[in-house]
Amino acid sequence: MKNKRKSTFKFTSRKIYFQEHLSSLPWLVISAFLFFNCSPAEKISTLSTFSDTAMVNCIIEIPAGTNKKIEYNKIEKEFVTDQRDGGDRVISYLPYPGNYGFIAATYSDPAKGGDGDPLDVMVICEALPTGTILEAIPIAVLRLIDNGEADFKVICIPAEKEKRTMDAVTFSEFSYKYPEALSVLESWFRNYDSHDNTHIEGWGDEKEALIEILKTTNHKKKDL
Repeated sequence: MKNKRKSTFKFTSRKIYFQEHLSSLPWLVISAFLFFNCSPAEKISTLSTFSDTAMVNCIIEIPAGTNKKIEYNKIEKEFVTDQRDGGDRVISYLPYPGNYGFIAATYSDPAKGGDGDPLDVMVICEALPTGTILEAIPIAVLRLIDNGEADFKVICIPAEKEKRTMDAVTFSEFSYKYPEALSVLESWFRNYDSHDNTHIEGWGDEKEALIEILKTTNHKKKDL
């Protein structure tokens, strides 16, 4: 019982100390405190396209192996299930073959043939929870045209080696070691949504994927 009271006293004392000295902390420290204590969805608007280690910041909306169409609502700053015909939108096809989401601070400009959304990404690895923010390496881009709009998909692997399920860090390695994987991704994206008229223009390597990311990096638009 004594140990419990002592622990509670220490916690309360630290809390009071922090509150009393909060105003004297540099603003940078306060900002860091707020960032690390907010939810993943709230952090998204503060992310840049590239991390400090020059990796790509990816936000996962839909875990691999699932079928529910989850999207990030930039106004409410939360992840919600997309609605269709009065109910949750569920993909009536094979589950997502990778972790699907978008690249931070990107924008596919409709004036340039884009769909008005952030640049889509699929991270190939084991399932990651909705809201996961991770650094990744782009290894390819799948060029899709969806109902007349460019709807390119950047294919990535985790920057963290322990999370990878494939031994490939370039498109050359990817296509040589896992040619069937390319076919699976092409087939899945072409057929997963019967409401869309989708055709594939082809693949681009990691350099072309990076060019696409740079083209869509959001320098002006701040609505994410």
